Amino acid sequence: MALAETKDSTRISIEQEELRGISRTVAEIHWLLLILVLVYLVFSGAREDGEISAALTSGLLFYGAAIMSFRYANFYKRETRWKIGLESCLMIVFVTWVLWCSGRLASPLLNLYLLPVITAALTLGKLATLGGVGLIAACHLFLASGAELASLRFTGAFATQLAPVLLVAYITTMFSADIRFGLTRARLLAETDELTGLLNIRGFAIAANRLFAQGVRHDRAASVLMIDSDNLKSVNDAYGHDAGSRLLRHLASAIQAELRFTDVAARYGGDEFIVLLPETPAKGAMEVAERIRLRIVETPLELDQRRVVSSVSIGVACYPEDGRTLDSLATHADRALYAAKRDGRNKSVKFRAAA
Repeated sequence: MALAETKDSTRISIEQEELRGISRTVAEIHWLLLILVLVYLVFSGAREDGEISAALTSGLLFYGAAIMSFRYANFYKRETRWKIGLESCLMIVFVTWVLWCSGRLASPLLNLYLLPVITAALTLGKLATLGGVGLIAACHLFLASGAELASLRFTGAFATQLAPVLLVAYITTMFSADIRFGLTRARLLAETDELTGLLNIRGFAIAANRLFAQGVRHDRAASVLMIDSDNLKSVNDAYGHDAGSRLLRHLASAIQAELRFTDVAARYGGDEFIVLLPETPAKGAMEVAERIRLRIVETPLELDQRRVVSSVSIGVACYPEDGRTLDSLATHADRALYAAKRDGRNKSVKFRAAA
């Protein structure tokens, strides 16, 4: 459960960082929309009509105040997609008001509808973007009130005006999905060991540090295992480096098979692995280490119709008696590992401080 909470916490943190970046882009789109309408008001001659000028100015002031509230009044403690969705709807309402005051569907500002569509497509996904396009279509019909809505001429004009909105929505949504997939893939590759599929050191640090800190905060036991292959070099020499890679994958699979979903395993480097066992005192950690060691000994690696028996040496260090930080536990588990190597290999050894 603790690891699941840690993963959720990491995911939420990453999502918040992504939403903050998106939110900054949305803010720029808001200001761009305000500037475009202001430029139209100043240079289009709309100022000469006092009623239109007053309506546009009121709309600008209201929309500007709404943006300031959303962006700088801290009504929202965290960025959410609901907030961005609400901002997109507000953007559509403002554009509709501007078009109503500047010629309705004949307004030169009709393409401003593309801005909320781009906003929704970048942040809210396909369904929300489709809903935004539907709202824009409804606004088109509202702006056309009084026209011959059932006429063939209106239908053709309506389709022509809505087609760019649909096209931009589709292209931007697909582009946004591709970017998200690429970022997720890059993040996964950055935190995963390509050969074994376990976490790498970076991924281990992200998951284990949070999990260990949570255990320390609640004064719960934790243990670290350092696991090293006893015969990777001999397998490499006898069968080649491809066989050595297969052995590492075999070890990783055996280690993972003996762990709970709350445990964190990673390739530490070369033929060495590290495991964090949260809420596990020394006795339980030694039992896990022995299960891993025996599974590897009892499950030979199949190499070209040969059964190659392998083994590992394991060092164990436990919180709080062997160290009060994750780094000190890893160091002490590593010392215990080399004690197991000196003692003949294929052993699990608990760290003992020098007298």
